Amino acid sequence: ETSWLDRGDAVCRHFDEVTNLCLIYEDRPLVCRVEEYYEQHLSRSFEWNDFVKINLEICQNLRS
Repeated sequence: ETSWLDRGDAVCRHFDEVTNLCLIYEDRPLVCRVEEYYEQHLSRSFEWNDFVKINLEICQNLRS
């Protein structure tokens, strides 16, 4: 769901490397608004704490 945001090197095309900020933060897509995305798409499948745990595991795996 986020491939269209990838600038080609697994970094979001709206990420400013100088400031480490999102260039479209106020208008970012739903997939970037984690809590809203969770409520709309995943809250019936996962409890919030389980959702957070899954995401933390994914982040740790990506770092490896």
